[in-house]
Amino acid sequence: MNEFVTIEAAAEGGKPRVQGVAYSGGKMNLPGWKHPVVVDLSGMEIPDSVPLLTNHENRTGSRVGMVAARVEDDALHIEGEIVSNNGQAAGIVEQAEAGADWQLSIGAEVKKSELVKTGTRVVNGQEHAAPFYHVTASVLREVSVVAVGADQGTRMQVAASFTLTGEVPMQDENTRSTPPPAGPVADPDQRAQPGNATPDAGVVAAQAVATERERIAGIQRACAGEFAEIEREAINAGWTVHDTGQRVLTAIRAARPVADVNISVRRDPGPAFERRVLEAALCMRANIGETDLVRHYGDEVMSGASRNRDLSLHQLFIECARLEGVTVPRSFGNETIRAAFSTVSLPGILNNVANKRLLRSFEAQPVIATRLCSEGELNDFKESERYRLTDVGDLEPVAPDGEIKHGGLTEEKATNQLGTFGKIFALTRQMIYNDDLGAFLKVPDGMGARAARKIDQLFFTRLLANPGNLFSTAHKNFRDGTDTALSGESLGLAVQLFLDQVDADGQPINISPKFLLVPTALKMTARELLNSTFYIATGTAEKRRIPTYNALADEDLEVISSPYLSNANYTGASILAWYLFADPAVVDTFEIGYLKGRRTPTVERGETDFDTLGIKFRVYFDLGVREQDFRGMVKFKGE
Repeated sequence: MNEFVTIEAAAEGGKPRVQGVAYSGGKMNLPGWKHPVVVDLSGMEIPDSVPLLTNHENRTGSRVGMVAARVEDDALHIEGEIVSNNGQAAGIVEQAEAGADWQLSIGAEVKKSELVKTGTRVVNGQEHAAPFYHVTASVLREVSVVAVGADQGTRMQVAASFTLTGEVPMQDENTRSTPPPAGPVADPDQRAQPGNATPDAGVVAAQAVATERERIAGIQRACAGEFAEIEREAINAGWTVHDTGQRVLTAIRAARPVADVNISVRRDPGPAFERRVLEAALCMRANIGETDLVRHYGDEVMSGASRNRDLSLHQLFIECARLEGVTVPRSFGNETIRAAFSTVSLPGILNNVANKRLLRSFEAQPVIATRLCSEGELNDFKESERYRLTDVGDLEPVAPDGEIKHGGLTEEKATNQLGTFGKIFALTRQMIYNDDLGAFLKVPDGMGARAARKIDQLFFTRLLANPGNLFSTAHKNFRDGTDTALSGESLGLAVQLFLDQVDADGQPINISPKFLLVPTALKMTARELLNSTFYIATGTAEKRRIPTYNALADEDLEVISSPYLSNANYTGASILAWYLFADPAVVDTFEIGYLKGRRTPTVERGETDFDTLGIKFRVYFDLGVREQDFRGMVKFKGE
C-alpha cells in the first residue's frame, strides 16, 4: 500500500488538518523483540482522542496535535488537527507545504502477545510467515510524525490549498520560475477588439520580482539554515520550492541512521508477572539455585527478582495484598495477616516456595534403595501383580526335514503395593510476626529429607525381614557359618555362588554381581578387600607359595555401606551379614513402585481458617517396595 497522509492548510483562523493511514497492518522490526512484530488491529483498544507527537518523544514540546483513529479496511486510519504552532509543528507544516513526504508511526502498549513459531497466520487480512510475534491485545497511546518509517504502508505528503489575495496571478509551484515575456500576451478572444489597453511593463516586472522573492523565501524555509549547499544551488539553478523540499528530505534520510522502528512498545507486566517476581525473589531468599530458577522463571522475571532478593515475610504479605487491591493497615498486625491470606497470591507463592525447598532437600538426600532396586509405576493402591516370562528349553538341532520344535515359557509372579506416607506442617502466626522465613523453610527441608529416607526405610525393612525365605538354601543365594564372615575367601565364595545361579530350565543365567552391600562396621574391610593390590599371609608355619595378586579387584564391585543393616529397630539387623546385588537394570531384585510414576513427594496447602492466623501444608508420598527376583541377590550371614 502507498497510502498518503494529507496535511491541509486551514482556512483563515483555523488549524491545519491531517489525515491518513498510521499503520497498514504489516510486520515491523522492533528493538528488544527477536522476531518481527504484527499488531492485531482487531485487538487494539482505541481511545476517543489520541495525541499527535513527533518521533515518539514524550515531551511537552513534541505534542503537535490531536487525532481520532479508526480501523478501516484492515488498516489504522487517523484524522485530526495540528493545533500547535511551535518550532516542530511549524517545521512539519512548512516542509509539507514544500512537498516533503512524511510518514506516520503508532505508539501502542502491549497487553498480550504470542510467538508464532511455525507456518503462517492471517492477521489484519494479510498472511504472515513465521516466525513473528502476534500482538493480540494492545492500547493505542499516540501517533507520531516521523521522517522515515519501516511500514511502507504509511506515507504523508502535503497537499496544500493556498488562496492568495490581491491582483498578483498565482503561479504553479511545480513550474520552474522564469522571467515574464517581454510583451503582453493577448487573450485570443480579445485580439481583434480595439481599445484594449496594453499592460504596464512596470507592473509585469513587479509581479516577476515578487514571484522570485517568494520562490527564494520558500527555498530558505525548506533548507532552514541547515543545508546551505542545497539552498545555494536551488536559488542559482532556479529550482522550485517543491524540488528543493525533495532534495532536503533526501539529504535528511541519508544523514540519519537506518531506522526500522515505527511503533514504540512497552510491556505491561500485570499482576501475574509481579506474582512470579515475588515468588522468584522468595526462592532466591530461600537459597534455591539460581540456575534452576532462571530455567523455570526466565531472565525477565529473574531480573526483577534480583532487585527484591532481600524480600521479607512482612513485605511479601503487604505486596500480595496490594497486587489484588486488598487494603491493609499502615502497621503490620493481625489485620494485615488476614488481608494477605484472603488473596490468591500469598498461599500460592508460599506453597510453591515450600515445594521447591522440599524437593531440593529430597534430591540432596543420598538414597541407597534407588541404586539397588528397579523403579516401576502403579496405577492404584490395590496389590499389583508383576509377571515375568522365562523361556524354557535350549535350542535344539534342526532335523533334516527342516522342522523346528516349539519352545516354552514359564510364568513367575511377584507383587507390589502402594502405601501413602505424609505429614502436616504450618507457617505459624509467631513465625510471621518474627519475620522468620528461615524457621518456616526448615520444616519443608526436614520433610524432604524424611521423604527420601522413607524409601530406604521401606527397602531395608523388607530386605532384613527376609519375606518368603527370599534368601535361602533352596534359592541357592544364602550361606551361614563362621566361614561366611567377610574376608577374601568368603567374598570369593559369594561371587561363585552368584555366578552359579540358574534359570527355571536349570541353565546358568550368566549375571555378575555389581554391588557389595555391607553394614558400616564392615565398610573399611570391604574396601581393603577390593582395593588392595596384594595380600600378605601371616601366622602359619606351612610353607607354600601365596599369590600376591588381588583377584577380587577385577570383579569391579562397588561398595555400598548402610547403617540400616545393623540398626536394632529393624527385625533381622546384623553387624556381620553382607550382601551381593546385581545391576537392577539387568535383574529386578526389588522394585520401588510410585503412584502413576510420580517419584517425588507432593506438597499441598490447606484452606486458610478464619480463626487461625497462619496456614498449614501437607506433604505426602505414595510408594511401595517389594522383592521381585531372588536370582539377583546373595546373602552371607557372617556367623
